[in-house]
Amino acid sequence: MKATARITAVAEAGRTRLVTLRSETPLLVRKTGPSRADGEVEVHLVGGAAGPLGGDRLRIEVAVGPGARLCVRTVAASLALPGPRRAERASRQSPGDAQSTLDIHATVAAGGSLRWLPEPLIAAKGCDHVSRSLVDLESDASLTWREEVVCGRHGEDPGDASLESTVRLAGRTIMRQDVSVGPRAAGWAGPAVLGGGRATGTLLVVDPLWTEKPPEAAVLGPGAARMPLAGGRRRSRRPSAVTCARCGRPSTAPSPEPTHAT
Repeated sequence: MKATARITAVAEAGRTRLVTLRSETPLLVRKTGPSRADGEVEVHLVGGAAGPLGGDRLRIEVAVGPGARLCVRTVAASLALPGPRRAERASRQSPGDAQSTLDIHATVAAGGSLRWLPEPLIAAKGCDHVSRSLVDLESDASLTWREEVVCGRHGEDPGDASLESTVRLAGRTIMRQDVSVGPRAAGWAGPAVLGGGRATGTLLVVDPLWTEKPPEAAVLGPGAARMPLAGGRRRSRRPSAVTCARCGRPSTAPSPEPTHAT
C-alpha cells in the first residue's frame, strides 16, 4: 500500500489555521479539539488500517508557516507487522520488497513551532520496518520531536525496525541519529544500545529561549539522560537544542510532556 498525508499550518490574526489536511488510508489526519490560548492547533493521525505492513510505502509531509503553531499526535501506538504470506513471497522478492517504510518530512518557518508527539512504534515479531525523518528548521523556529520504539509485543521477540532521524537548523545539521533493533541489528540489546531494555526513545527540543543558556547535561534517572547538542550557542541568533534519551521496559503510562527550562 502507498499513502501520503499532508498537513500545512499558517498563522492568521494571532491564531493558526490548517490550510491543508490531506489523508490517504491508512494515514488519516483529523483536527482534534479547539485551538489553545497560544494559538496552537492540534491534529491526530488515525490508523485507517492495520500496519504498517510489509511492503507498505507511507509518507507524511508537514509544513508550519511563519508564526504558526502545530502539534501532531497519534491516537494509538503504531504496530509494524510482517506482510501477508511473508514466507511464501520471500523466495520471489528482493528483501526491500517485503520492507515497510515511513518517510516523514517536516519544515518549520521562522517563528513557527512544531510539536511532534506520536505514540511509540511497536516492532512486532517478523516485521521489517524503516522510519526516516527529516526536519528542516529556519532560524528562530521551535521544535519538540519525540520518537520511541518498543521491541515486540508482550512475550515475543522483536522484528527488525530502524529509525533514522535528521534535524537541520538554518541548513546546518544539528542531529543525525539512527537506532536499529531486531535480529539483523548486531548488538542492539547490548550495553552500548538498549542494555537489555525492551524500549527506547528520544525527545529533542529546539528552543530560541535557550540561545544564551541551554539546559545542562544531566543524568535523569536509570537509563535516561539529557544531552545538549552542539550548534546552538555558536551563533547568538540561533536557538539551542537539547535531547533526552531513555531506555528500559515499556510502560502503560503515557510519556511525559516536554517542559521548558526556566
